[in-house]
Amino acid sequence: MGVLVQEQAGLFHLQSPGMSYMIQIVDGYPLHVYWGGRLKHREQMDDLLIHTPAKAGLDRLPQEYPQYGSGDFRNPAYQAELEDGTRITELKYEGYRILKGKPSLSGLPAVYTEDDAEAETLELELKDAYSGLKVILSYTIFADRNVITRSARLSNAGDNNLRLRRALSASVDFSGKSDLEMMYLTGAWAREANIIRKPIHQGETRIDSKRGMSSHQFNPFAALVTPETTESHGEAYGFSLVYSGSFEAEAEVDSFGSTRVSIGLNSFDFAWLLSPGESFQTPEAVMVYSGQGLGGMSRTYHRLYRTRLCRGKFRDEERPILVNNWEATYFNFDADKLVSIAEEGARLGIELFVLDDGWFGKRDSDNSSLGDWYEDRRKLPDGLADVAQRVNEQGLKFGLWFEPEMISPDSELYRKNPDWCLHVPGRRRSEARWQLVLDYTRQEVRDYIFDSLSAIFTTVPVSYVKWDMNRALTEIGSAALPPERQSETAHRYVLGLYELLERITSAFPHILFESCSSGGGRFDPGMLYYMPQTWTSDNTDGVERLKIQYGTSLVYPVSAIGAHVSAVPNHQVGRMTPLEFRGDVAMSGNFGYELDLTKFTDEEKEIVKRQVSAYKEIRGLVQKGDLYRLKSPFQGNESSWMFVSEDQKEAVVYYFQVMAVPNAPLRSLRLDGLNPELEYEVQPGNNGETSIHGGDRLMQLGLTLAYQQKDYESGWFRLRAVTP
Repeated sequence: MGVLVQEQAGLFHLQSPGMSYMIQIVDGYPLHVYWGGRLKHREQMDDLLIHTPAKAGLDRLPQEYPQYGSGDFRNPAYQAELEDGTRITELKYEGYRILKGKPSLSGLPAVYTEDDAEAETLELELKDAYSGLKVILSYTIFADRNVITRSARLSNAGDNNLRLRRALSASVDFSGKSDLEMMYLTGAWAREANIIRKPIHQGETRIDSKRGMSSHQFNPFAALVTPETTESHGEAYGFSLVYSGSFEAEAEVDSFGSTRVSIGLNSFDFAWLLSPGESFQTPEAVMVYSGQGLGGMSRTYHRLYRTRLCRGKFRDEERPILVNNWEATYFNFDADKLVSIAEEGARLGIELFVLDDGWFGKRDSDNSSLGDWYEDRRKLPDGLADVAQRVNEQGLKFGLWFEPEMISPDSELYRKNPDWCLHVPGRRRSEARWQLVLDYTRQEVRDYIFDSLSAIFTTVPVSYVKWDMNRALTEIGSAALPPERQSETAHRYVLGLYELLERITSAFPHILFESCSSGGGRFDPGMLYYMPQTWTSDNTDGVERLKIQYGTSLVYPVSAIGAHVSAVPNHQVGRMTPLEFRGDVAMSGNFGYELDLTKFTDEEKEIVKRQVSAYKEIRGLVQKGDLYRLKSPFQGNESSWMFVSEDQKEAVVYYFQVMAVPNAPLRSLRLDGLNPELEYEVQPGNNGETSIHGGDRLMQLGLTLAYQQKDYESGWFRLRAVTP
């Protein structure tokens, strides 16, 4: 396994335990031969090789990094403009090298290895002889995962300037495959991660973001599946971009029945000047093949992102159960009110108190003070350190909310530095939520934020930070960049963000950072590299969260999914749901509460105690176990999923019914992921009567469900293998 080469045939075979990916050099062009289930490597593989000569037309060839202008009329992977204004380049193969392990990407987050034995990397070198444009295509194949990561590094080895107009991370041509379906995640604020699945036809199926962030509207992920693919059967090809800015992903079906899939930086409004000797590195695309349906694809992504994308001490640690004061108080609080919530949380077994928005500057509403990162002594006369100490005395750790990428026009920072925001001279500065976006392309801006946050982290015992980002980028221009580089602003913003995140997470490794962007507006692999969890949605309604968390799990691990119980009527949709139902939904992620615990009745407090106690027992399994989705909330009134330990000896199963069903039939729930040879003790989460069943029976016949005639019904079961 690894990278296998047949030089005479010009064949490169990337092989993992269950997958093969093959490339062939034909007339100097790297062509795509195969991607799918694992093939044995043989001395003679002529039946797989591509014999069509280039003179037959590039439009008929399945290319690995296609160009435009020399006969291929489909969408290219890159485009470069020469100094004379022409845009024709033709990359030809120059050579290859194989590296042990996986090199890091300069200035960009990426999947990593901890030992060189985990992977091998193939680099193909291509060059346009006329312009001097050189491209290194990088492919990493993993020894124990059906994963390929791809990226491209474009360099100017000529004597004149080049301007990149397009620089995607990956392009794959599926020859003769036009009967596929495309899956992706779409939505808006408060209704993120809706799953769309639809057939692709001749023409283009495209998702993208032009917002300077990965966005609520589309996630930087897409998958191609066969029509018969289900959760547990059929083929799935996943494409995930490790990037937090504007992106594009597309499936283009041509007139010959082939499908070209591409993913990378959004080419709209993008350009990058390459002077002689300079290089440009694309973000990384993570490609997963599954022959075991969508579930197999998801679990591959989950394990990879949880253990080889997330970093730091919290990668492997169980996450704390928290209470956040936002929906309890909004901006109206004082130190005593905050501590009272923490005191109640301590009695209920909660481990972390988070002070959300409103503690800094003169922040009495969301129309001021962003950028003024110093405590508001009007609200907190004795300061943050006093509040944190009082919270710590209750046995809880202390966390804080920040929105460090934004600036309020009504702030001391803006009055001193009005050019520190993204803006275009002579144009209005579009405000959203009464705020503008700081220009993170500028080192002095990033230094100010680093120094401001560091001053707090070194004087206040902060254990957790919620890093928010509440608006998209507009008037994308920088006062610090010359005219010829203004089209680089959006990408330079993301690179500046990554530079700052690397500095601050490295300087304060004891702090658990959680990413947020009005909920899931920037739930992407790029942010997970720096922050191992993300606030999944501002919508905390239990019913809506079934869809949001289910959809998010298509590619992201449960360890990354922040999920809280909030008050009813729900603040986003006004729905009334039982506390038990809200708790069961939230316990299927990183668990917490976002409400005023002091207002609970004694009965509600007992329910919370049970939830907290139960979650402490199962959170290792929830956060690190293999997820199996059993019933989709997008397909009916019921939802269900389960988490299974790596050794298959433990599992926890959740079941939800949204609305009551009159004269309901008998119900059973077929489980998945268990060992059919083992016997399991099944313990209902409500401490009902235990029973013992074989893993084969639970997966083939199912677990019988009792029916209660009520809306918003939920329940869970704990499974443990027992000795026969």
